[in-house]
Amino acid sequence: MKKSYLDIIDPIHDFIRVYDHELEIIDNPIFQRLRRIRQLSGAHLTYPSAQHTRFEHSLGVMHIANQAGNALKEKGVLKSDDIEILRLAGLLHDLGHGPFSHLFEEVIKQKKFSHEDFGKNLILRSEIGDTLSKNGFDKLLISKIAFGESKFQYLNEIVSGYLSADMMDYLLRDGYFTGAEHARIDHKRLTQSLDVHKKKLALEKSALYSFESMMHSRYQMFKAVYFHKTVRSAEVMLLEALRLSDDEFGFTSFNIKEFVKLTDEYILSLILSSRSPKLNRAKKFVEDYQNRKLLKCVYERILTSKIPLKKAKTDEIRSLISKKSKVDEKEIFIDSSVTPSIPLAPSKKESKQIILVADENGKTQAQELAISKIPLVSAISGFMNILRVYTPQESRKKVEIAAKSILSELN
Repeated sequence: MKKSYLDIIDPIHDFIRVYDHELEIIDNPIFQRLRRIRQLSGAHLTYPSAQHTRFEHSLGVMHIANQAGNALKEKGVLKSDDIEILRLAGLLHDLGHGPFSHLFEEVIKQKKFSHEDFGKNLILRSEIGDTLSKNGFDKLLISKIAFGESKFQYLNEIVSGYLSADMMDYLLRDGYFTGAEHARIDHKRLTQSLDVHKKKLALEKSALYSFESMMHSRYQMFKAVYFHKTVRSAEVMLLEALRLSDDEFGFTSFNIKEFVKLTDEYILSLILSSRSPKLNRAKKFVEDYQNRKLLKCVYERILTSKIPLKKAKTDEIRSLISKKSKVDEKEIFIDSSVTPSIPLAPSKKESKQIILVADENGKTQAQELAISKIPLVSAISGFMNILRVYTPQESRKKVEIAAKSILSELN
């Protein structure tokens, strides 16, 4: 008898089972494109093994979403059909990511787009959606769950949020491939302990310590990996190259046919092969990036604000530093990196409470616990906001002295 599934070997989950209708989507060129988009954009220049991509992460999210779905099925919350939909939403949640992953997001947000916008269009208006419909699935529902917009809040939260399959997989995977020890989480305990209360995702009270540990791991990964000063140096250079060449190539135009061509190496080769004198500076950034001739961080400060500094403010800072140091503004880069310490809910709002359930005298008791009341989590709650100033090696000392003088009074 022919098997209706394939088992894929994975270093994080051992084996990931993929069924025929899912394989049809995975084998589509639009999904295969994710193999050519690194999960951590420029982090491999600091952590050489961080070469993993959005492709294997998407498989991992599907796998953990399946584990969560099965745990809820055993509790009578979900049915097999629900799990199939949940698996597909997890598989497709990153379909709309552009080259260099979240780095591209920093460029397209200026045009009021997000990777979710591209993802929705790819699910609803491409061959991916046709394949879903052909196999009897509601592509609109899958799209809504994948991007946190369905009426089933607990399904949205399994894919994205503070108890999500997305976060569990990226922490495990990023920790493994960077070699960082901070990302060890008990994802099996967490998924087995999931429940639903008043249509919201809940967690068994006995697994609270595993949740605390995961939040702490995420916080440490941002400090040690995602916002590492050298990782961000590489990304600042890529960002500048993308911005300088956008008018020439239209990277941020909302054109699905053109968008699906965009991958990390395609963008780099496109810039490098250009003969336009306008792109000489972008080409220099790409060449230096590829040769790991990175910008130097000459100033770093933790800010208390919840939002990045506005462009007008960073432009002002750059101008002041330029005047004081007598270094060209073009050689000074202000980077304001911000993230909430606790992941946002699927609605993109701050997560403030977690629902805990416990079996007491044969009855399920639920309580909404403010995250600020969880000792370890409250200690890191808030926003991580890091301001840095970068410049080429030859301007390092002058810019460092000027930055320290000018930014010492910044709140």
